[in-house]
Parts: sequence; structure tokens; C-alpha cells
Amino acid sequence: MLENHFYNLMQQLVEESKGLWRIRKMYRQDSSNCQMCQDFWDKLEKKKESQVRELEKLVKAHIAASK
Repeated sequence: MLENHFYNLMQQLVEESKGLWRIRKMYRQDSSNCQMCQDFWDKLEKKKESQVRELEKLVKAHIAASK
């Protein structure tokens, strides 16, 4: 059985992935007439991509360790 903090990591990965999807599919399009907001969404997208990659590594490490 996996520990609770592993499930917390998975939950956070899902939340960050959903946020990244919303930025890419909705928020950037909604702000297409505002360069200042487009710049903000670009910056936030890069941060979220990094967070998702880091969370993926942690989740994979926990899965490997549980086998």
C-alpha cells in the first residue's frame, strides 16, 4: 500500500495538469486581445510545465519504489 503523501503528489499532478490545459486551451484564447495578459499566461505556462515535470518524476519514483 502506498503512503498518503504519494496520493497527495498524484492529486497535485492532476491539479497542475488541469491548470496547464486550461491555460493552453482557454485562458490564452480568451485574452488574445491583450498582450500583457498573453505574456503573463506564457510565463505561467512555463512554470506549470516545470511543476508538472517535477511531480511526474516524483510519482514515477514512488511507483518504482513500491514494486
